[in-house]
Amino acid sequence: FKDIKTGDTLSAEHKQISLEDLSFPEPVIGIAVEPKAQADVDKLITSLEKLSEEDPTFTVKTGENSTQILINGMGELHLEVLIDRLKREFKVDCNQGKPQVAYKETITEEVVHEEVFDKQTGGKGRFAKIKVMVKPGDENEKGLSFNCEKSVNIKPEFIRAVERGFTEAMHNGPIMGYPLHSLNVYLMDAESSDEDSDEMAFEIVARMAFRSATRKASPRLLEPIMKAEIVTPEEYVGDILADFNRRRANIEGTESRSSARIIKAFVPLSEQFGYVTDLRTITSGRGSSTMEFSHYDEVPDNIEKKILNYI
Repeated sequence: FKDIKTGDTLSAEHKQISLEDLSFPEPVIGIAVEPKAQADVDKLITSLEKLSEEDPTFTVKTGENSTQILINGMGELHLEVLIDRLKREFKVDCNQGKPQVAYKETITEEVVHEEVFDKQTGGKGRFAKIKVMVKPGDENEKGLSFNCEKSVNIKPEFIRAVERGFTEAMHNGPIMGYPLHSLNVYLMDAESSDEDSDEMAFEIVARMAFRSATRKASPRLLEPIMKAEIVTPEEYVGDILADFNRRRANIEGTESRSSARIIKAFVPLSEQFGYVTDLRTITSGRGSSTMEFSHYDEVPDNIEKKILNYI
């Protein structure tokens, strides 16, 4: 039982069944953490791994070239609870950095691009040439959608290598290196050499094509949008709505419930840091809020420029 994780199916050995996998949203916020005592580094990593096994919406990443540990979750409160559990259950005190929004990237135009990788050295060379069409992915789909023209005359393993190259390249977008949310790639033509072509050459040319094509396809930054619901006495509705407008919120509507008013809105996560404290101030402690991830949407031009300048 020690290897059981959230989402696993338990059944009788003589009548085994497998239920449909649960679908969990991707984390939308991250913070860097480090133990207050250097001796607790290994203990911290082990404790975080245990927490991530329990909670599929909580992920842990360790920098390849640094000791920084980045934890990711569904909101500020989510991460605060997990850090509190580290202290109470695992006896690990942590220093933590500022919250970081988990942006994504996308392209907005269709582009046809041709790329050649031709590396000749003293020994065996490497050659691959592809022509691809890249276009924005469907809003409701994630990841890579890859298709190939039937007339493409290269080995099947080379075609699969092109697909792998694009899949790997999507982890680093053309604007700020955030993952691409979705992408459609159509392999229109390709050339190979009997002597110098191999799978690695086609993976490399695919990554090169991704970088060049996405830069020409009007890339945009995407930000997580949260669905917020506020419960407040009637007298504070005006102040809350004014505060929401300053946070770039899209007000979905208001309704009455007993003696309280319910305000529903979609708000960018980047505008919601510290909101619980601000709401207490606005409502003299009488208002409450809930927030959950809704979708990703394009960052407005003026905000994107500020983010790029800040970085």
